[in-house]
Amino acid sequence: MKQTIRSPYRNPLVSQRADPWIYKHADGKYYFTASVPEYDRIELRRSETLQGLDHAETAVVWRKRHDGVMSSHIWAPELHHIDGKWYVYFAAARGGADGEGVFDHRMYVLECQSPDPLNGTWTEKGQIKTEWESFSLDATTFEHRGVRYLVWAQRDFDVPGNSNLYMAEMENPWTIKLPQVMLTKPELEWETIGFLVNEGPAVLKRNGRIYIAYSGSATNHHYCMGLLTALDTADLLDPDSWTKSPVPVFVTSEETGQYGPGHNSFTVSEDGSEDLLVYHARNYKEIVGDPLYDPNRHTRVQPFGWSPDGTPWFGVPVPDSSDSNGEGNE
Repeated sequence: MKQTIRSPYRNPLVSQRADPWIYKHADGKYYFTASVPEYDRIELRRSETLQGLDHAETAVVWRKRHDGVMSSHIWAPELHHIDGKWYVYFAAARGGADGEGVFDHRMYVLECQSPDPLNGTWTEKGQIKTEWESFSLDATTFEHRGVRYLVWAQRDFDVPGNSNLYMAEMENPWTIKLPQVMLTKPELEWETIGFLVNEGPAVLKRNGRIYIAYSGSATNHHYCMGLLTALDTADLLDPDSWTKSPVPVFVTSEETGQYGPGHNSFTVSEDGSEDLLVYHARNYKEIVGDPLYDPNRHTRVQPFGWSPDGTPWFGVPVPDSSDSNGEGNE
């Protein structure tokens, strides 16, 4: 049965911020980071409310290097609190001779020991070394049954396409234990439009299952989300424990005027009563030039529901708000 998802939040939540990550900490506050259009720095925001993130004070906690590694295309930061310390996971490329850089990213980690990540000192912990050196990005981490895992996107030169999703156990917040295992590769029609891409994993634990949402295809209106599912009692490092949705679970909506929804994260409402989907999307279809350099992938947020079988149901991307007071969307 078709359902309508409405959002009590004004959308876009934050303009010109792609790959959004929102984390509700134990202090009850929301922490926000995302890719900035210049791809040159990592910013953090903090607010008592989700809507407040739009105008919250922004702290720049790290800037790209002038040359060499970590000097170009700073992408998709995520903020995590692990064992009393703050960590930012992000991807960065090595700058090219022309200053533009090549699209050959690696994953890196920053650490802050201060209770206040916006004002504390951040130190570079270095590159997350994987089983081989290749394009890798979109690291996320989660803990399950006393074990911490990393999930990320990486290119395997023996697999056609740009990136697959991998998982490994972690030795510490910046080091994985090998071997790594591949959970999914782009092989279905909806994952292979424009580019063969599986990227942007986001983990959700509910109803006796572990879910990994991820994004596929080119970053224009074909961009969309898929879902991996495993029982929470399964061996998560066994690829056979995971099943992949045969169709995308969150896609462009011409009706609501939202294009290319994806690279999501999850959070909860202020009172904890609703699960929320955080994602980016554009409000127009036609893009001039390379979609990567179109800055109008805006951060958006909306509640999502649960199907009778316990699986998440994301509905359709809500339209832009018609008001300026956050009264919601029809």
